[in-house]
Amino acid sequence: MPCPPAEETFRVSDDQPPAPAASNHVDVVIVGAGISGISAAYHLQRDCPDKTYAVLEARPRAGGTWDQFRYPGIRSDADMFTYGFGFNPWLSTTAIADGADILAYIRDTARRFGIDRQIRFNHRVAGAQWSSQTGRWTLDVERDGEPVTISCAFLLVCGGYFDYAAGYLPDYPQRSRFGGVLVDPQYWPADLDHAGKRVVIIGSGSTAVSLLPVLARTAASVTMLQRSPSYVLSMPAVDHLAKLLSKILPARAMWSIVRAKNIFRMTVAYHMCKGVPRFMRAVFRGAMKHALPKGYPVDTHFNPRYLPWDQAISIVPDNDFFEALHGDTARVVTDELVQFTETGLELKSGTGLPADIVVSATGFRLKFLGGIELVVDGEEIDPGQRVCYQDMMLEGVPNLVFSLGYSNLSWTLKSDLTAEYACRLINHLDARGQHRVAPARADAALARTPYLEQNSTYALRDIDAFPKRGTESPWRLRAVLPVDALNLRYRRIDDGVLQFGTTAPAIETPSAAH
Repeated sequence: MPCPPAEETFRVSDDQPPAPAASNHVDVVIVGAGISGISAAYHLQRDCPDKTYAVLEARPRAGGTWDQFRYPGIRSDADMFTYGFGFNPWLSTTAIADGADILAYIRDTARRFGIDRQIRFNHRVAGAQWSSQTGRWTLDVERDGEPVTISCAFLLVCGGYFDYAAGYLPDYPQRSRFGGVLVDPQYWPADLDHAGKRVVIIGSGSTAVSLLPVLARTAASVTMLQRSPSYVLSMPAVDHLAKLLSKILPARAMWSIVRAKNIFRMTVAYHMCKGVPRFMRAVFRGAMKHALPKGYPVDTHFNPRYLPWDQAISIVPDNDFFEALHGDTARVVTDELVQFTETGLELKSGTGLPADIVVSATGFRLKFLGGIELVVDGEEIDPGQRVCYQDMMLEGVPNLVFSLGYSNLSWTLKSDLTAEYACRLINHLDARGQHRVAPARADAALARTPYLEQNSTYALRDIDAFPKRGTESPWRLRAVLPVDALNLRYRRIDDGVLQFGTTAPAIETPSAAH
């Protein structure tokens, strides 16, 4: 049967259910009510039905990234058939959805499965202390600005890696001289009127290419100022196969086929980018040249210095970014900012860019575990000095799983797998009457790589706060969905690397050499 469009299925609402009855101890605490936290809550309810849990959300509403970021044009940068939950399929034929529809879909999922009743809003977790004697985490929580203490046996941190408390605004030279409006996309003013204004967007990533076509509809001019080019590729806003299959198959059958097709397509594209990067660079350059106006200076504005997937690739729906460049309103300038002036920007080339509004789309700040300060049996933990196990646990840190999605595939594919594995781990402990599990110390000879392997400026800015990955299993996942799914769903829990316990002995921690 035909699938209803997403806008007819979901409606954004900031209304929240009454707060659940508070308890200062639950079996499991989930930190974050975004897409990863909702996934974790669903799997916990399904696979560990006897466990009590609470979702602690620092913000007053659910939705995570999709509630925080509301700049014009915000949308998914992956197809919704794979970005959507595996347990609550995205049944529209729309592949690239706007932020409002994604936010409504996340909240609808939370309501549909009763997860919203377990969310405690305005609860920010500042610190977490583990005691092997009690087998508990004790959490330092700020609730509406007041300190409260909540304890749990198992901690799932699902807040992503954006710093929601502080955006990234570079220290632009002479920015105080600027007589116009300087905007951080993370805190887009709801009342900002750009109609008839001259807008300059600083940056060339996903935020910039999403903003440009929307602002260009009513602004007097929109200029995307980039220091160096990025890869920008188009994909259909509506999946053609989904549209065809929706006429002859039930919605869930359509979803299963299109999801499998898109996973295969993304996996092949990623490994081709890594295996034959120069060939893929030529393919991408050809696609961008074809989408741009005839005679456009491609090598000036769309010939990145780096190879595909060394940094993230920006996805746009139905060529909307390139179509905007066919008009008279939008343009791209490749140059370096020298300083702000009273009326705009001065560039290294000596030219000036007049502006009424400047949007600083230069990336975001990252924060591992949302900045939660960890202490294990009195020892302060520096995650940047640890190696992660299966991309989701820290060596020497008991009963803690963190959920960070894929960078080469849709985020949610990995967060769903992480939630499933966490539940397997919890059930394994119960079945054996144990209360503590942590990865042992990684071998000193294990080669280590950064957790965030792309060299985007925003990733490199905060990389030292993130744990390291190993170069072999189980100290990393392979970022190949079938391989990772087999590993996390069927690999023996008791693999000789995880250490289990029921009493107080401390787990060996890594040496300072890490």
